[in-house]
Amino acid sequence: MSKQASSHKGRILCTEDDDDADARELLRMVLEAAGFEVICAEGAAQAISLATAAKFDLYLLDNWLPEMTGDDLCRKLREFDSLTPILFYTGVETESDKARAMAAGAQGYIVKPAHSDDLISEILKLIPPKKA
Repeated sequence: MSKQASSHKGRILCTEDDDDADARELLRMVLEAAGFEVICAEGAAQAISLATAAKFDLYLLDNWLPEMTGDDLCRKLREFDSLTPILFYTGVETESDKARAMAAGAQGYIVKPAHSDDLISEILKLIPPKKA
């Protein structure tokens, strides 16, 4: 195992609209460069499958997904995982959308496009530091 993989800051399940593979890949690269291990799901069904099969330190959700809304996915994740923080990273910026996400179980909501430093800062607020 490489030193980077063994000393990552946290493991993130990133769920992004499957129509936006380039944005998903860019987001993965930015987060990996910041020291996170990132697993990307192309939609809600794949995210649920991955989340039930492995442990993550954070779920990063888009609000627009092909099979269901991000709010619905958030509620589904909360059915079996009440502890892992959920952060929405989405282009949906209305206060009512943010309120629905928080009511569904999210701990944070950041609107695209956000500077990568702002996104990473928000993630670090939600993921406790790893002990050496």
